[in-house]
Amino acid sequence: MTTASIDHQSSGPPRTPGQGRKASRNSAGSSAGRTPGEGRMAALLLSPTLLVLALVIAYPLISAIHQSLYRAQSGLDADGYVTEGEAFVGLANYADLFAGESGHRFMNAFGNTTFFTVTTVLLETLLGLALALAMNRAFKGRSFLRASILVPWAVPTAVSGLLWRWIFQSDGIANTLIGSEILWTAEGTASKLAVIIAEVWKTAPFIGLLVLAGMQIIPEEVYEAAKIDGAGWWRQLGSITLPLVKPTLLVAVLFRMLDALRMFDLPFVLIGPGKESVETLSMLAWDESNQLRYGSASAFAVILFLYVAAVAIVFVKVLGADVTGAKQLGAKRRARKANRIQKAEATQ
Repeated sequence: MTTASIDHQSSGPPRTPGQGRKASRNSAGSSAGRTPGEGRMAALLLSPTLLVLALVIAYPLISAIHQSLYRAQSGLDADGYVTEGEAFVGLANYADLFAGESGHRFMNAFGNTTFFTVTTVLLETLLGLALALAMNRAFKGRSFLRASILVPWAVPTAVSGLLWRWIFQSDGIANTLIGSEILWTAEGTASKLAVIIAEVWKTAPFIGLLVLAGMQIIPEEVYEAAKIDGAGWWRQLGSITLPLVKPTLLVAVLFRMLDALRMFDLPFVLIGPGKESVETLSMLAWDESNQLRYGSASAFAVILFLYVAAVAIVFVKVLGADVTGAKQLGAKRRARKANRIQKAEATQ
């Protein structure tokens, strides 16, 4: 009886250990694979979102690129009547960005946009990191501090601009405190400084809250082990806190840079339009469209879009900012797949 069962089990082609592992991997992969209807269901569920994105992003972008190739012109027809319309000029609107009066305004706006972006984001990162470190410590009144830090971020930008415009008046609080009469809302370096102060005050809590979220997931055992090894506060900050919150910090800085590159409402309300010292690319595009020069306004908008896209690509591709969380999700999937393979091999 035993011999017959053994002969029955041994009948058939022999299997090597490699074939057994391959079969277990295939079975594990097939169990984690998609069913035939999942792809169609995913496309069906995503179609409303893709449609909205096409309407609010793709169509305006294509329309702006198309409009930037035209320019409003007027002239006389064969009968001597004045005619107005748009004529195709190709890349002439883009060429004008680097020559003449338009070129001067464009280079000034481009420099102001870059200066405001670099300066404000740098200060916001340092201040936001300090706020996150303060909010992460256990002390009495920590909840009140976290709630109060949210107030500047919750204030609308237009309201914030009016608030700081009142502070920076010639007889306002700022001049009263420093004992001087600086024209903060006029042309010059003072207006740049006013925009930087107002922008940093409003948006530093954004970076602070995102960095705080990254600090909350760091295990406390890591700091306890560092204390046992004799690491001080600065050593813990440089060797534990900053490396572990780097992905969150990169995403926060990326979002702030993309927002700062499109800066419009704060300098517009705080200082006012037409001020060369604070005119940004968004303000320049608005002014051109307000003068009914839609071709040059679209060219400014397209250049700003390319500038923002270039910064985003550098952060995502070069610096490794995980905006969508795909890297973390992929690591979890690989870990689960490895666990399934190990379990399948252990059962063989």
